[in-house]
Amino acid sequence: MVQAQTSFVGRVLRASTTGFDCGTRSNRIDDRHSFGAFVKVPVSDDGQIQAVGVIHTIRIDDDPLARELVMASSIDSMILMDQRDNRMVPVEICAVNVGYQYGGVFVQTLPPRPPLSLSEVSLCDAAEVYAFTQDCDYFQLILGASDVPRDELMAAALRYASYAYPEGERYDFMVKCGRRLANLLANDLKRLSHVLTLIRPQ
Repeated sequence: MVQAQTSFVGRVLRASTTGFDCGTRSNRIDDRHSFGAFVKVPVSDDGQIQAVGVIHTIRIDDDPLARELVMASSIDSMILMDQRDNRMVPVEICAVNVGYQYGGVFVQTLPPRPPLSLSEVSLCDAAEVYAFTQDCDYFQLILGASDVPRDELMAAALRYASYAYPEGERYDFMVKCGRRLANLLANDLKRLSHVLTLIRPQ
């Protein structure tokens, strides 16, 4: 669920105008840092321009100790806790760019330049997600992205964004998004049906 305030995600490892990867520690990951979450990172020195991305991959790298532990027949709970909470297990979080913010105004196209290495990546807060998702132009950037599970990411981003809306507005928001998807995927009915199934209320 979208939180009321921004939260640190990680620091940029590599970036391009189409997306960025950031790194953090495994003990900093919680259910807010999820597939489909909206994140932001400054791309200008003064912080006036911030790229907006959607998380599409969360990768936990292994290390020699982890390789040894997975071969054990059983793992002591204290060892498991130490491995997860105390050791600096590296995590990579990858996001595809869906727009940028300039002077408080959101633009749904690729940002003018990528962020620099070690720039701080944060979760967008609920107000930012609400404002950004008033338009649906960013759909094409997700549906056209390469090397990502595009349809599943589209659905996850919409479900994530819906929690930024008051409960009474969520249904209308999803209907609006479904209609836009129907226009964009009109020539691929099988794919459209799959995406609509993914966003259908349970």
